[in-house]
Amino acid sequence: MELHYDVIVVGAGVAGPILSRNLAKKGYKVLMIDKKAEIGSPKRCGEGLGITNFKKYDIPLDKRFINREVYGAAIYSPSGYKLEIRYNRVAGVILERKIFDKMLAYYAAKAGAEVMAKTEAVGLIRKEGKIAGIKAKHEGEPLEIYADVIVAADGVESRVARWAGINSFLPPHEMDSGYEYEMVIENFEFDPDLIHLYFGNEVAPRGYVWIFPKDEDRANVGIGINGDNPKTAKYYLEKWLKENNIKGTKILEVNVGGIPVGGFLKELVKDNVVVVGDAARQVNPMHGGGMAEAMEAATIASKWIDKALSEENLELLKGYTEEWWAGEGQKLLRILKVRQISEKLSDDELDAAVQALSGADAEKIAAGDYKEVFKALIKNPKILLKPRMLKLLKEAL
Repeated sequence: MELHYDVIVVGAGVAGPILSRNLAKKGYKVLMIDKKAEIGSPKRCGEGLGITNFKKYDIPLDKRFINREVYGAAIYSPSGYKLEIRYNRVAGVILERKIFDKMLAYYAAKAGAEVMAKTEAVGLIRKEGKIAGIKAKHEGEPLEIYADVIVAADGVESRVARWAGINSFLPPHEMDSGYEYEMVIENFEFDPDLIHLYFGNEVAPRGYVWIFPKDEDRANVGIGINGDNPKTAKYYLEKWLKENNIKGTKILEVNVGGIPVGGFLKELVKDNVVVVGDAARQVNPMHGGGMAEAMEAATIASKWIDKALSEENLELLKGYTEEWWAGEGQKLLRILKVRQISEKLSDDELDAAVQALSGADAEKIAAGDYKEVFKALIKNPKILLKPRMLKLLKEAL
């Protein structure tokens, strides 16, 4: 069977549906495919998303996919010092990703895009040396799908980018390993209006343990650690649960996955193939969140695809690479540098840092103003006693 479209999007996570919706609204013939039988399932996510993203990317605040509103975060140092960032307004939501992703695909379909679940890309079609489309299988039946532009939104293991000849190698050190339980929590107090993050080299090497509340006593409890660690993420999560007397006997769901925390693709476009979201490693390397980054990349990419198609000049697709790297890419590189510094800190230094930040401007910290973080740390006498720490901070500034 042979199909023809202006744009084919491979992957219906977050980036794929946003991009498909944007281009369908412009009147382009768009097809989005996803290998899963049910879009959104299984989830591979902590499910937290900042509230500003809904308005910014024109997504309805639909109660069907919002479990809970949260008002900030509590950060815990290895010795239990606490930094609380709390607002008097909703700061974010805990989603139900299985419904959220499906609804994003629905919004794309409602805008005019065609959507096909249980459809796996198995290769590229090349004609006269050029990429002309995608070879796919829909419920086992072979398909040839031709398109002017192909979008790789197929996640961190993106095959489409690799098939197109894009260097998508990711060093093991730039990948985190994630393990998460959705579970009922008993005999452990936590404020369900905040997300909770626990740091420490023995708690979660290079990462953190999180509690993202979905109910008063139900939450996503997960961990991210460096992917090249000799011990597994599950080992560290089970250890933390045991140390905090949290029983792992009411587990509703188990989620496992790799999280890119660096190695952003230099080449986001190759000929007529455009790479977005996790496939391009467009993930915040500090906290491992990728939904907002995927939305931003999809917004930029859809603008340049529209320009390239309307002007019948596919060379214009390269504008996406240039614009993303000039803005978002530079921001993520700065955050990556902060992460590389933070992973060198001892538990004593993490304790001192959390104590120092408790007196800083919490709103600026929450907004990602890392200079504010460094200024607060350098002023703290406990930090100044540690020359190595001071050197690292000055490097970052």
